[in-house]
Amino acid sequence: MIKRIICIFIILVSARVLAQNYDKHKVEKGETITQIAQKYNVTPYDIYQLNPDAQNGLKPNSVLLIPKKGDSKKTNSTVKTHKVEPKETLYGIENKYGITEEDLKKVNPDLEKLGLQIGQILVIPSAAKTKKPVATAEKVVYHEVLPKETKYSIAKQYGITIEELEQKNPEIIPNLTIGYKLIIKGTAPKVATASSQKETVKPIIPKINYIEYVVKPKETLYSLSKMAGLSQEELVKLNPVLATGVEAGMVVKVPESASIPKELDVKREYSTLDIKTTASERKKLVLLLPFNLTKIEGDTVNSITNRLKKDKFLNMTLDFYSGALMAIDSARSIGIPVDVSIFDSQETKNSSNIATIHQQNNLESAHAIIGPFYQNNVEKTAALLTDKNVAVISPLSKDIGNAFPNLYQTIPTAEALKRAVFEYMISKGGNIIAVVDKKKESARQFIQQNYPEVKFAALLENGSLSAESFKSLLVKGKINYVLLASENTGMVKWTMATMMSVMATYNVELVIMEPNETLDTDEINFENLTKLKLMYPSIARENESMEALIFEKEYRKKNKIAPSTYATRGFDVTFDTMMRLAQDKTYQETADSVATEQVDNKFEFYKKTDGGYTNKGIYILYYDTDLTIKEAK
Repeated sequence: MIKRIICIFIILVSARVLAQNYDKHKVEKGETITQIAQKYNVTPYDIYQLNPDAQNGLKPNSVLLIPKKGDSKKTNSTVKTHKVEPKETLYGIENKYGITEEDLKKVNPDLEKLGLQIGQILVIPSAAKTKKPVATAEKVVYHEVLPKETKYSIAKQYGITIEELEQKNPEIIPNLTIGYKLIIKGTAPKVATASSQKETVKPIIPKINYIEYVVKPKETLYSLSKMAGLSQEELVKLNPVLATGVEAGMVVKVPESASIPKELDVKREYSTLDIKTTASERKKLVLLLPFNLTKIEGDTVNSITNRLKKDKFLNMTLDFYSGALMAIDSARSIGIPVDVSIFDSQETKNSSNIATIHQQNNLESAHAIIGPFYQNNVEKTAALLTDKNVAVISPLSKDIGNAFPNLYQTIPTAEALKRAVFEYMISKGGNIIAVVDKKKESARQFIQQNYPEVKFAALLENGSLSAESFKSLLVKGKINYVLLASENTGMVKWTMATMMSVMATYNVELVIMEPNETLDTDEINFENLTKLKLMYPSIARENESMEALIFEKEYRKKNKIAPSTYATRGFDVTFDTMMRLAQDKTYQETADSVATEQVDNKFEFYKKTDGGYTNKGIYILYYDTDLTIKEAK
């Protein structure tokens, strides 16, 4: 009984002492230790000393004991704090006070959840309280560079500056390489050589660049791995599609150092298909086009004429449809045994009535389907028909999208266009000089990672081209391809002027690898572009062949107007599909083996590493001095 009374007495006395020396704070939802500490003019460390459980997180309505100012100063006069300034990093603060990240976060738990905040008051543990071993090196943190990563994104991920990242890894100052193993924290261990324990060497991580390779007939996983210089397991890891088997036409990644036989690495020849099926073997083609007739009929405000003036999407659809009708008529006139059905897909970007059309018309019986237009809808159509392997042809979408084994993207990707122009310049043995402004870092990285032989012209402090640097990179006796990546009008004009100033001595040509609207403005002299033979990749050409002139004449006769780009594409996609269906093979088999060319478009399909097909039928065009656009041969 006496012991119990003594215990109660001690508790009461302790509570009275606490009441005299400490305040109480009821935690509100969303509050942090840092905010509460600032409110009472104490440090987070003071609060954690009295409330150890708070280090595990704050719970709303819980009560914290807060030391009064006088008591805080008296008991914690030796506690050191640091106010976070703009641009400071954890790495910099740790170095400044000679502490580890673990120690800093232990006394400032908010860092784990909120990260470093400007104006934040950090408690700096004394050197005596840190557990950093004197003789043991700090644990090394590595990061392997992934595709599309930049120095900025990596530095931001780890809460350090680009300067700190480069200080740890001076090898990346010129450029960042995919696959490089960066040191983020700590120091890489020194490796003793066999000849001397005193000599040390830094491990060299080889730079690996990858190229695309088209699998040829009769090639196997074994032969591919030998060619690539990788084990079969490494090759499959790099190209997961190989796990299900090797097929001719697949596009796979292999190291740039791979031993590719030159006679095998040849692009397909473009062929003209002949009809190889009979009337008794009729094929079925379906077109899913977004006329959206229900919307037009339900529009009580605009007449059809007014709607046609305003609705660009409807105009595009009707142009494509008019071209498709020309293709159907042409196919019938030469006896192609293909029956065609056309349905209104009633689509928007995220909706369509494809499921209803499928249910009512059994799309699984079709041999090929053209459409819908939007990527989201064409993918849903491919997903519905994957089991029956019905070829679904995307006519206009530029999106890479998700892969389905029966989906055929007819628009080449932006990356394929870039690679095509580089392949052309390299095939001509050209000297390639890149002029890349500071706002085009992604273009610089693409070139450095894929084409290390390209030279970069230096820029002046104001961001413009250094004429002296540019001229020093020119080579006589070769075509000097000047690849320009800039939409700055001043830089474009200065680069062109610099090129024209050396034309008497050097063979120079201007090149772009993606659309550049600046070149189409009135400020850029078109005649100068023709003198520099501006060259660029394109998905379509300007065809003046006899076949193209006949198509244009017939189209004008039927529609009283010249065919638009969409009308010509409607003809090309539809006629090409019907010709492929007229073979004694499936659409997939023709895609695996035959490249074709119609009025203005090429169709050279390759199987992607993640499934489905992509089109690599690309033209390299240039401005000729007779003010016309021609195909570079």
